[in-house]
Amino acid sequence: MPGYRVRKVQHAVGGHVYLLRVLSDTQQFADPDGHGERIGISSAQWSLFGQVWPAGLLLAQAMQRFDIEGKRILELGCGIGLASLVLQKRGANVIASDAHPLAEAFLAYNAALNDLPALHYRQLRWDTPLPTLGRFDAIIASDVLYERGHAELIDTVVERHALPLAEVVVADPGRGNSSRFSRMLAARGFGMKARRCPMDETDPPPHRGRMLHYTRGPAA
Repeated sequence: MPGYRVRKVQHAVGGHVYLLRVLSDTQQFADPDGHGERIGISSAQWSLFGQVWPAGLLLAQAMQRFDIEGKRILELGCGIGLASLVLQKRGANVIASDAHPLAEAFLAYNAALNDLPALHYRQLRWDTPLPTLGRFDAIIASDVLYERGHAELIDTVVERHALPLAEVVVADPGRGNSSRFSRMLAARGFGMKARRCPMDETDPPPHRGRMLHYTRGPAA
């Protein structure tokens, strides 16, 4: 027994239904060797990677429409990784990343569950350089600005891993830290377009969710 319980859920994106193994609820916790604790994942945070959150579904839907031609794409904090699975199904050059010790195993299982090739995955802590990861044409993420310090951390990841001509796409459920993050990317030469989106059926206009699309280069 792995020490945690799982269930399977379905999510439709672009006319295709993805079957996903997720944690059964947000009360699950299993860190027998203390790996999660050593890298700063508390017992309260441990289960958060193992769900498909509304912002993650919003990002996956955006990736169904995203121009992937010739682009190397990095997903930050992928968790269950639905957006990366959508990109993989479309034939994109995508690398999924997360710090959670179980994210890679869940991602591999869910790729197989949907008859997809194994995804490229790298364990990535936002506060630790990983030079071998390289640089990307597009960096995508969902709900990664939930703590004040995360704006600075993601900004630093963008500095390390975005090409001079690059895009950053963030699905944000209305966190207050997104404004600070936008100012940081503006200082790095990124223009920004924001689109309000409903996070779920209980989110009436004006919707609290936003798709933030940053572009650096001639099209900015």
